[in-house]
Amino acid sequence: MNRARLLREKATDTERILWRHLRNRNFAGYKFRRQHPLDRFIIDFYCPTAKVAIELDGGGHNYRVGKIRDRARLEFLARKGIIVLRFRNHQVRQELDSVLQAIWFALQGVVLVESLTLILSLCRKGRGELLSASS
Repeated sequence: MNRARLLREKATDTERILWRHLRNRNFAGYKFRRQHPLDRFIIDFYCPTAKVAIELDGGGHNYRVGKIRDRARLEFLARKGIIVLRFRNHQVRQELDSVLQAIWFALQGVVLVESLTLILSLCRKGRGELLSASS
């Protein structure tokens, strides 16, 4: 059995809580994957269309080895253009609405940047000049 499948089967309580809100496109229509393998890393939750990763941190992330691994993962994902949101387990348990709101804002920020990029590329004429309403 591969490691990602094993992690899905042995999900923590906080992973199950968050997954109930993210699964089946329940969250703003975005598709999330759970325990998604990417290169040598496994991401707790990943939205491929928005390139947003969500990591839930328990106590093991406070130790030196955990911090080094987290930093390596963050750098790898950043090079891939993936936005990483990190939440502590207690935040999911005690502040779920705030966690969901932060995820929503991150997804909307991605959509906004993509929309602005598209608008700017459609508005360019000739040598990079922007069209004005009077053009």
